[in-house]
Amino acid sequence: MKDEVFESREIPVEEQDSINERIIEEDPVKLKFYEELRSKAKGWTTQKTGKLGGKLGEYLFMLPDFFILVCRLAVDKRVSTKHKLFVSGIIAYLIMPLDIIPDFIPVIGYMDDLVLVVLGLNLILNEVDEKVIRDNWSGEGDVLHQMQSITASAERFLDKNLLNRIRRWLKKL
Repeated sequence: MKDEVFESREIPVEEQDSINERIIEEDPVKLKFYEELRSKAKGWTTQKTGKLGGKLGEYLFMLPDFFILVCRLAVDKRVSTKHKLFVSGIIAYLIMPLDIIPDFIPVIGYMDDLVLVVLGLNLILNEVDEKVIRDNWSGEGDVLHQMQSITASAERFLDKNLLNRIRRWLKKL
């Protein structure tokens, strides 16, 4: 299979709206509910687990944003077929019931998902225009800064064997 040539282009507004409609429904009531629920959950996490748990919770609340990002990259016409297949593998990992760290473990159970998404995005960042990634980001803050922060925290706090398992899984993709 021949690799596609990378071509950067602006997404027309109507095409971006179409992508957004397929990924999330932009109902203000539902978005407000989500934001309120997210705020309550962040508060609960900080209250129950302290400063470190609050920081982990803050990172974990980015997981839905990163999930939406990889879904959007999977349908973005500016992303090559090779990279769409790669992000599809990331999406498959996120929805699979089997994980490196089981999801039923409170707070830490989703850390492998978040780290895998960020490390996977880091792998394609040199080959996909960062504008494409920024255009598809709807989370808080700058996506590249968030990715750097999560990667640095993972390197500091997560077990090296766990990080190596995540990296090996990504290499299989």
